[in-house]
This record gives sequence, C-alpha cells and structure tokens, in this order.
Amino acid sequence: MVLNDLGKKISGALLKLSKDYSFDESLLNQVLKEISLALLQSDVNVKYVKQLSDNILEKFKMEEGSATNIKKLIQQCVVQELTMMLDSKKQPFSLKRGKPNIIMFVGLQGAGKTTICAKYANQWKKKGWRTSLICADTFRAGSFNQLYQLAMKIRIPFYGNITETDPVAIAKEGVKIFQKQNYEVIIIDTSGRHMQESELFDEMKQIYSAFCPSECIFVMDGSNGQACFNQAQAFKKAVDVGSVIITKLDGHSKGGGALSAVAATESPIIFLGTGEHIDDLETFKAESFVRRLLGLGGMIETVSEVVDLESQKQSLKLIAKGQFTLRDLQQNYKSILKMGSLNQFISMIPGIQNINQGQISQKEQINKIKQSLIIMDSMSNDELNGITQITQKQLFRISKGSGQPIESINQLIQEHRNFARTLKKLIPSIKDCDSKTKKNPKKNDGIYGLLQAFSGKF
Repeated sequence: MVLNDLGKKISGALLKLSKDYSFDESLLNQVLKEISLALLQSDVNVKYVKQLSDNILEKFKMEEGSATNIKKLIQQCVVQELTMMLDSKKQPFSLKRGKPNIIMFVGLQGAGKTTICAKYANQWKKKGWRTSLICADTFRAGSFNQLYQLAMKIRIPFYGNITETDPVAIAKEGVKIFQKQNYEVIIIDTSGRHMQESELFDEMKQIYSAFCPSECIFVMDGSNGQACFNQAQAFKKAVDVGSVIITKLDGHSKGGGALSAVAATESPIIFLGTGEHIDDLETFKAESFVRRLLGLGGMIETVSEVVDLESQKQSLKLIAKGQFTLRDLQQNYKSILKMGSLNQFISMIPGIQNINQGQISQKEQINKIKQSLIIMDSMSNDELNGITQITQKQLFRISKGSGQPIESINQLIQEHRNFARTLKKLIPSIKDCDSKTKKNPKKNDGIYGLLQAFSGKF
C-alpha cells in the first residue's frame, strides 16, 4: 500500500541512529525532523505530528542515561507514539450470541460503505453467526441492486424495498423480519451523506433514533486525508459512532490524514478495507499495524486469527526435527488463503518490508495455491503423510483425479522438497538460538522467537 512509503521514510530516518554514528541531541532532532516531514507528507494532522515529536524528545531525555541502544529506544518511542495516535483506548462493541445485534453503517458518499457492509457480514458469517443485510439507502440509484448482488454472492439473507421511499420504514420492516427469524447480526446500510446535506443527516438521525442500534459504524474513505476530520466530527455529533472502518487506505498518499482523523470520532478502528475482493477486510490492531508499517513485523497477531495455534504444536515440533510432509504444506496453504494474499503475509515478516512483491499478481498467487490444494486433495492419506512415495503410476492417478497435468504435480512435489530441505538447514540455527535464549532470553529472538511464539518450548 502507499502508506508503505511512510514506513520506509521513517525507517530510513531511524537508520541514522545506528551504532556507527556518534549520537547527540542534534542528531535526534534531525531524525525527528525527517520523521515529522514524512508524517506531514502522508497528510497526518500537524497537531499530532508535533505532539509525537515532543513526546519522543521528552522520553529520550528521561531515559538517555539508562539506554544502551539509542536506536532501539527511539524506535520503540516512535512505535508507542504512533500506536497511541491510532488507539482510542475504547473497546469496540462485542456481539452477543443468541440476541439480535443491530449494526448501522454510516459514512460519506463514495466511501465504499455498501461493499464494506457485505464484507463485514461475510466476516461474521464465516465465524458461524446468523447474519443478514438490509438496504435502507433510498438516495443512491443502484444501491439496492449492488447490496442484493453482494448478498447473493456471499449467500446472506437480504431485505430491501425498491418501491418504498422512506428508509426508516424499510429498516423497521427488515429488522422486524430478521428478528422473528432469530438472526444474530442485522446490518443496516444507510445512504451516504455529507455534513452539508441537512436532510440526509436528519434522515440518519431518524433511523438511529428508531432502533438505538447495538453499534453504529462510521466508514471513512482513506483517500480523503485530513478532510475526514470535520466529517468525522459531524457524524460523531449526529449519532453515537461506536467504531470506524477505513477503506481505500492501500491506494492513496493521504492515508495518514485519515488515520489521524479517527481521533475526531474517539472510536476504535476495527477493520481496514484492503482491496476489492469480498475477503479483503483486515482486523485492525494499532501496534501490529504500526510495526508492519515500519517493517518490524506484526505477523503473529494476524496468524493467530486464522490458525488454531494449539493444533499446530505437534506439527511444529516435527518440523523442528526436519519432518515436513505434504499434509503440513496443505494445512499451511489453507491458512495462507484465510489470511489473504501472499504479499500481505510477507509484509508482516520483519525486515523484508521493502522487497518488491509486485512481480506476481495476487490473483496468480491465489490461483497457484488453489491449484496445489486441488492436486493434494487427489492424493491418498499415506501420500500426504509421507508414508508412501509417489511413483509414476500414482502420478497418473493424481493427474486424472485432480484434472491437472503431471508437470504441475511434479512441480508441487519439487516445491515441497525444497521447502523441507530449507527447514532442515534451519534446525542448527534454531537449536543455537534455543541455547542462547536459555542463557539470555529475549522475546521473539529471530527464527527461534517466531517458532516459539507458535508452539511454545520445543
């Protein structure tokens, strides 16, 4: 995403604090100036930029004498301050099982609110919640058909009335129907509006007053930058905004302005819209987001959302001993599909933020993984578990069962062997890190720390 440019600039400024430089306060001021400039260029509100710079300088003066690694100290301060800027300290609404949770979506015209409603509904459906959608947008032509088609695509019940002009009446009828059918998540999509359009704002207040929804989510367009600030304040005054979802953050240099404008709502960011596909909705965690932005990782939090880490313990112990089967590869491919694109997954790994991943499109990546999974679905349990070797005769059987050419099957087998061989080479490094960590334990220390986070002590 374009915000990566911000991360690169801040990381580049922090490089000046390496051990090769003689450090003094003038160097720190220079670094803070570069960080401030990078934030301002990303359209972050000048008030928050100054506050961040002053706080870092103050923390440095307080801890200067006790710090052994100045670069690490300043880096930690930058992470903490950016995290504080994005973290409202307010807990988002927690859905209640077995009860109707009415979720109302509000936002500007063109923010992508209707699409976000469907993505949000899909998120909860995948987690086993009975979810439904209501179109109460009577202002925009095509909103009914758009939400209807999205609802059909993700197979979620939909209510709307193309002949009714009163959005409150539509919302009331839809809620009544879905409450009778015991739906747990009832999502109301409202008309996009602008704070200058008093009639639409009054309409939004009427819908809100009619239900006093469990949660009101403000959808913010990340490309609007600091212009979001006044809009966010206006929505907050009109209705009780409980949470924020930011869209289009991956394609505009003004993303920093949208992030800092969240402070106007005094509400937590719960999701980021990361693309056009129905699954492109990423759970937002402030510190994880900042660390990824600066190329410092953030993978563990995302992995834990889609992978049952407890069930992976035994598998990881075997991997640590050099055993990695096609079954392991199959499970890892399924987990990656749940997380999204490989580019997104790779961006979470510390130290490789700046590698160009644009040579292979996301669609090609996903299709390749799906093709591999189709092939592995046609293998026997013994073949997947590494008990039986795959011979030429078995290749023909797998090819016929999966509908894939033998060349693709051989390529998959070779990729598995290469990965297994790489893991074997890592074993001495893991053991070495293990012995060092026992003497001088450090959280998330290299490869050992990553594996330890997944499986505990080997």
